[in-house]
Amino acid sequence: MADTEPAPQNPDFDRVNFLELRNSQLAEAIKRVESERHYMEAEILRLQREVKRLKTELDRLRYPPLIVGSVRDILTDGRVVVKSSTGPDFVVNSAENVEHDKLSVGCRVALNKQTLAVMGVLPASVDPLVTASEIVEKPNVAYSDIGGLSDQIRDIREAVEYPLLRTELYKKVGVEPPKGVLLIGPPGTGKTMIAKAVAHHTHATFIRLVGSELVQKYIGEGARLVRELFQLAREKAPTVIFIDEIDSIGAKRLEVATSGDREVQRTLMQLLAEMDGFEPLANTKIIAATNRPDILDEALLRPGRFDRIIEIPVPSYQGRAEIFRIHSAGMAIKDSIDFDALANHTDGATGADIKSICTEAGMFAIREERDYVTAADFDRAVEKVVGEEELRKESVTMFA
Repeated sequence: MADTEPAPQNPDFDRVNFLELRNSQLAEAIKRVESERHYMEAEILRLQREVKRLKTELDRLRYPPLIVGSVRDILTDGRVVVKSSTGPDFVVNSAENVEHDKLSVGCRVALNKQTLAVMGVLPASVDPLVTASEIVEKPNVAYSDIGGLSDQIRDIREAVEYPLLRTELYKKVGVEPPKGVLLIGPPGTGKTMIAKAVAHHTHATFIRLVGSELVQKYIGEGARLVRELFQLAREKAPTVIFIDEIDSIGAKRLEVATSGDREVQRTLMQLLAEMDGFEPLANTKIIAATNRPDILDEALLRPGRFDRIIEIPVPSYQGRAEIFRIHSAGMAIKDSIDFDALANHTDGATGADIKSICTEAGMFAIREERDYVTAADFDRAVEKVVGEEELRKESVTMFA
């Protein structure tokens, strides 16, 4: 049998297949190169933007520092008289980009270090102590949480709250509402608590400061804080300013005084000028509290500054019973408590003492791992708190 002959090969067909395969490979390579080219172009643009940003940041860091100054006067030819932080006054020009309508006498400006030209207008400087004194979240103390002081609450609402909420009524009657209210009384009687209730019920901005925070080390700093405090109050009107422990800056001025006393007196004089000066307070009311009214300066107590002086006394028998009911309202009490009897056994106790008694009664229950409070717990709490109060008084007398 003869051998099978191989099929004849077509060289043209093999060449065509080779060229098509080669073309497809080259097309894929071209696509890959194009994709890489687009990626590199995008990367180059990104790096160029980054270089531009870094150059701008470098130029900003290399920019010479500016001097902080204040405008003393604006001349008719457009030049400005400025006082730099170095001391002397200078007549300078201002840069073209400075908005001249914002330039005013007293405003802060940035000055070129070499030419002292005005380069920009700066915002007004306010001490962080003043800005932080604004109460953002109002206290959750209501007038109903204060017992035995209904007359005092009525007086302070008439002097502070009603003038801010019902101004038209005072205009119809034709009287000017009181500017300030001074709360005086022993410690723990509820002076600060009343101020918290005012902040809770009024819709005005509430600014709180302790008098000792206005006492500063350097000359003029305390007076500056007082100016900025009242300036902030005017900007955010209607406003209520509460100064706690005002006796720390409002003590009587003496002829013989140290340098520290004189600085406190300067702060007091600035406070007097702000309360009853040429610039009206408008919708700004002042509440102050102290337990030492005997040492306050007479100029601070006169009408026109503190028009109402409200005494917050030690609670009476009915007041103590009411305070007991208020502080025990949220407690888990098993038996009925005779609050009148408790009030009878706590003669001379303040509102803070009664709150402490209720807390101690709860602590006795927790100590015995009970989830309720009994009348016996209140009796033991009265003995403990009253005994500690007597011991505290004896210690004060001993070391006086």
